[in-house]
Amino acid sequence: MKQSPIEVFNRWAEIGKDQGMADGHRSAVLQMLELSLPETPFSFLDAGCGNGWVVRLVKSMEGCLLSEGIDGSVKMIEKAEETDPLNKYYRDDLTTWSPSKTYDVIHSMEVFYYLEKPEELLAKIHDKWLNPKGRLVMGIDFYQENAVSHDWPEKCGINLMRLFSEQEWIQMFKNAGFEEVSTTRLDVKDDWAGTLCIIGQKS
Repeated sequence: MKQSPIEVFNRWAEIGKDQGMADGHRSAVLQMLELSLPETPFSFLDAGCGNGWVVRLVKSMEGCLLSEGIDGSVKMIEKAEETDPLNKYYRDDLTTWSPSKTYDVIHSMEVFYYLEKPEELLAKIHDKWLNPKGRLVMGIDFYQENAVSHDWPEKCGINLMRLFSEQEWIQMFKNAGFEEVSTTRLDVKDDWAGTLCIIGQKS
């Protein structure tokens, strides 16, 4: 029987699969950060932070003033806080959370397609989570052009995964108010269309 994304991620955290996810995404995430982090001092939020590895990585970088994470999985946040008592982690629903501060860069890897209405969260991030000139950088592997990913809902037993094309994601970013929306595909291989990276900037 299929489960919700949160239920699946709680189970993965318990059996240690979170580390494999981090290792598998590391190359793409490093490239996403290189494309999106500013040269000036910045604050950072990882939306869907899992065990917090990106939060810790970014905090170690020169120019990072603040690095925080939010995730809906209790078990993932427990792991993040156990590993890293220094940075702040929030256990909350991304779609209803209201941060008490705004950020210069918001990063999200493999999260948005688990939402019923990703366009609503994109608009909320643009309007309420980002500073002026702030950036959202999103990475996803489950999208229309990456054919090898299409059976993941069945393989992973997850009941909510929205499959959109690259162009549909670009349009969602633009509809949410983002400017200078750009895309690139990272780590493309023969049977792998690559991690789709989309960056949008708030005016």
